[in-house]
Parts: sequence; structure tokens; C-alpha cells
Amino acid sequence: MKIALLTHSINPRGGVVHVLELGRALLARGHAVTIIAPAQAGQRLFRATPCRVEYAALDGEPAPIAELVRRRIDAMRATLTNLLQHERFDVLHAHDGIGGNALADLVLRGTIGGYVRTVHHVDRFDDAQLQSWEERSIRDAAQVLCVSRLWRERLRRDYGIAASLVTNGVDLERFRPEPCPGDADIARRNGMAAGRPVVLGVGGVEARKNSVRLLNAFMIARGRLPALQLVIAGGASVLDHSAELRAFHETAAAAGLHLGPGADVTLTGPVADDDLPALLRRADVLAMPSLIEGFGLAALEALASGTPAVVSRIAPFTEHFRPGDVFFADPLQPMDIAQALVAAIDSGRSGAAPAVCHAHSWSASARRHDVLYRQFEIA
Repeated sequence: MKIALLTHSINPRGGVVHVLELGRALLARGHAVTIIAPAQAGQRLFRATPCRVEYAALDGEPAPIAELVRRRIDAMRATLTNLLQHERFDVLHAHDGIGGNALADLVLRGTIGGYVRTVHHVDRFDDAQLQSWEERSIRDAAQVLCVSRLWRERLRRDYGIAASLVTNGVDLERFRPEPCPGDADIARRNGMAAGRPVVLGVGGVEARKNSVRLLNAFMIARGRLPALQLVIAGGASVLDHSAELRAFHETAAAAGLHLGPGADVTLTGPVADDDLPALLRRADVLAMPSLIEGFGLAALEALASGTPAVVSRIAPFTEHFRPGDVFFADPLQPMDIAQALVAAIDSGRSGAAPAVCHAHSWSASARRHDVLYRQFEIA
């Protein structure tokens, strides 16, 4: 089959990782895969891919968030329109509202017959236009997929949509517990202090990541581990997270915490893709007490790296993790998060990826998509 996978960004977000790794696995199954992503001139995907890539041209002019999203939808639609003038895809598959709206426009014009939409999670926006775009991208899809039972059930309840379940995966060659040459240099370059226990968060400072409560939990945990350092890696996003970032800085300042490389709290900003496995290996615990997640891929990657993970005691984490795989915490209670962080650090590192990592592979995800794509073609 000829498959087009659409993603909203070139940056290291969970949904973008899913597209890249799914594309690689589908390619290995013999499919022709094209990845389509919006990008400014000279920009490229954060991770190399063997798949063909088409970039939808963006300008770099600043604008309000709704206008930035509109530009991305327009750019994706224009790129798809040009591609479809001289080639045909068996499956057009969007993984977010930006690609979904571009495809919905093409359905409305009669250019394509339908599209597939994967829902990682449903965003809720204060801006009515953004919310309308998010919901339209789901409602207008001919086939909807979800990466967790939580979101499959919410789509059934809120939209009357019968979505199909697909899996995420973890690359056990990329994420492994054995130290690699250069790990210490990578950790130091990203602000991790040598000789201090490290709590690592991934994905930047965001409200849905529960970043302020994580910071409060970190401060509580320092009562038991005074040398503890909090490092939050990543953070490139199309959306505006300035309110949570401001609250994070105000909370840190009120507590007298020092921020910066090697300090009590380090915000790395976007990190090089090749650096993430080393950061996961160097960390003493991954903290992911999120309020909203599609799957929680970073926790799986941490476990594959031999690093214990603290996750929220809510779905979707409770769907695929069991006690013994991770340390669960109530995401609304900083004290509970802190106790889980200390327990995870006390537990130490693992010498091998646990069974839950072996149960989630990108090759299995590609096989599942293969079956669903053929159902889509028949329909």
C-alpha cells in the first residue's frame, strides 16, 4: 500500500515519535510510506527516517495561536493538493487535528474519499475555533484509531465513535540499560549535576504534564534527599504553555530554588534526539504524574533504559502498567508523588527491560495498522 502519515510538527512530541516509528515499521513490512509535516524553510524532522518526507512550507511570522494553527492546516492542505495531482495514496492517515482538518477540507472538496485519524488524546481549548478544529478532525474521519482504551471509551461516550485500538511501541535497541560511551558528557551538557540523584521529567513544563505539582513534590522529596535535582527536558510545542511556565517559575522562586544548568532545577528546553536515551539512563527516576496522556510513551522508554518510573494512578497508565512495573502516585497529591519518587530512587536501576517493554513493539503496532488499513480500503 501507499500510505501517507501526517504529523503536526517536526519536534520531539509523543505523537510525532509515534508517526516516525510507525512509518519505519510499516516500511519494513513492504509498504511505501510518506511522512508529511509542516516546517519552515531549512527545518527538518528531529529524527532521521527511512521514509520519504514531504514538508509543508510555513512562514516564520509570529501570530496568535489560532492563526498559527490555521497556517499549518493551510500548508498541509496545499502540500497534499499538489501531491494528489500526480499520485494516489491508499491510506491518508492524520495523527492530530492539523492534518485531520487539512484532510477534512479535501474530503469536502471531493479530492479524496476519506481519511484515518489517530486520537492520542483530545485537547480542550478555551479558543472556540481551536476546539472546533479539534472536534471536526475526529468527527469527519472515516476511521478512528486510539492508542488507549481510555480514549476509545471517551470517543464512544462523547462523539458516538467506535474507534479501534492500536498500540504504541518502544525501540529496545535505542533504549537500553547498558551505559554507553559519552553518557556522562551528554548528561553534563544538558545540565545534569554529577553525583546528585536526578528526577527527570520529559516534555517540558505544561499544565497537562502537572509540572507545578511535580515541582512541589520534588521540594517535599528533598526533605529526604537534600541533594536531589529536578531536570525537565524538552518542551517544543505549537501550543502556548506560558501560564504553567510562569506558575512554575513563581513556585520555584518562592521556595528559593536555583534554576539553571547543574542547579536544583534545570529546564533544558528542546534536547538533541540522540541525547534522550543517555538522559534516561543517567536519571535515577522518570517522573510522569500527568493529568492527561494519550499513552505515556516516555515511561515505557525509561523502563527500557533501566530507570524506574513514577506515573499517575489513572488511565491510560493503569491500562498497560502493573504494580511492579512502575511506581503509581495520585497526581493531585504532591506528597504522594514525592513518596513515590523517593521509593523509586531507593529501588535502584534495573539491569534489563521488563516484560511490559517486550509486550509493546513498533512491529506489532505496524501489523495491527496493516489489518485496520485493509478494512479501511474495503470500506
